[in-house]
Amino acid sequence: MRTPPPLASGPAGPHALRPLLDEVLDALHAGTRARGGPLPAGGPNAVAARIRAALGDVLPEHGDPGALRTLVTALAAGSADPADPLCAAHLHVPPLAVACAADLAASVLNPSLDSWDQAPAASVLEAEVTRALARETDHADALVTTGATESNQLALLLAREAQGPGTRLVHGTNAHHSLPRAAWLLGLPDPVRVPAPTGTLDPAALDHALAGLPGPAVVAATAGTTDAGLIDPLPEIADVCARHGARLHIDAAYGGGLLFSDRHRARLSGLDRAHTIALDLHKLGWQPIAAGLLTIRDPADRTALDQRADYLNADDDTDAGLPDLLGRSPRTTRRPDILKIAVTLRTLGRTGLGALVDTVCARAQDLARLVADHPALDLWAPPTLSTVLFRPTGAPDPTVAAVRRTLLTEGRAVLGRARPDGRLWLKATLLNPRTRPEDLTALLALVEGHTPR
Repeated sequence: MRTPPPLASGPAGPHALRPLLDEVLDALHAGTRARGGPLPAGGPNAVAARIRAALGDVLPEHGDPGALRTLVTALAAGSADPADPLCAAHLHVPPLAVACAADLAASVLNPSLDSWDQAPAASVLEAEVTRALARETDHADALVTTGATESNQLALLLAREAQGPGTRLVHGTNAHHSLPRAAWLLGLPDPVRVPAPTGTLDPAALDHALAGLPGPAVVAATAGTTDAGLIDPLPEIADVCARHGARLHIDAAYGGGLLFSDRHRARLSGLDRAHTIALDLHKLGWQPIAAGLLTIRDPADRTALDQRADYLNADDDTDAGLPDLLGRSPRTTRRPDILKIAVTLRTLGRTGLGALVDTVCARAQDLARLVADHPALDLWAPPTLSTVLFRPTGAPDPTVAAVRRTLLTEGRAVLGRARPDGRLWLKATLLNPRTRPEDLTALLALVEGHTPR
């Protein structure tokens, strides 16, 4: 009889893992070296061909013991590398090594946070860490999510259950696309879109919109837009919501990391007045995906998630003292993403995380100054967080788009795109704390060198 393959957990797990980890690390190194830059060269077709060649038969008759090395090498060679200073398109961070190491432990132990008997220690860890993070926003509790898309949907669900099915979402034109989609998924009335002429939600326009609504409303504000990293005027928005009796949800997926920074925390003034807040620590928290949270001001809101399943939270088990975990997420099976967060918070502390936040915000200021001083480039506006928008002077939109795609296809640089004023701008989102000023100079040189004159 064939011996089963080794397991990662149990007494023999570490012994089985050690050589495999060496193999993975070697493959990561080889793939990164083969890529040689922030993005694989050749564009989508070339990358797809290389992956298909490495993959071969997805389910062969007989296994290949070299599959781990082959596929990890191919994945690394074909990946966008957020640790490369010229990879600056999206809210896509290079994760901290200590967080990735903790994530390995979470995978090995494999707790499932849907019942206490599957996650005795992880359930306690999650409860302690989520409450501590909620206190950073003056809220009572926080739920772990896969990111702000889930957090936003969960916030609207709690609002609907608290206020009724006629609850109307009111959001700025600058809001994340996941919010109106969440309203659609939850069967809420069509959302009301409020102007954001300067890139942030206009409180006067919000006041006018709420005054015309006959039923309950939940207002979604943004602390860190995905196009320019702007923060809505939260105190003024909170005042408007209070005046009209509307719930307030703040999507702080990007800007929430400022909570760790003594220098920048004040920009989030008014955050504590929200009923719910979306946070993503896989952005300005440098966690491997996923590391989302939804903080809740009123613990009673969480009762909307209560579910009974006899095999997971039988009444007599709960009465006997076994914790009920089903009410902490709309998901059933959940991995312990809280472990990597806990390890990071304890390892770096507030000052360590704050220093990372301050560093990337300072690099954005550096880049903005370089653009402002560059005769062939235009700066959209001084950065609020770590996003900088710029474009070649006098270039039409198709040229700007072509410059970006050429850099992507050549694997030279990864820049995003945004239209804050109707024109197309290149977007640099600086989330790598190891980026140096000279890297920024090199990035601008690439853009200028690829712009036809």
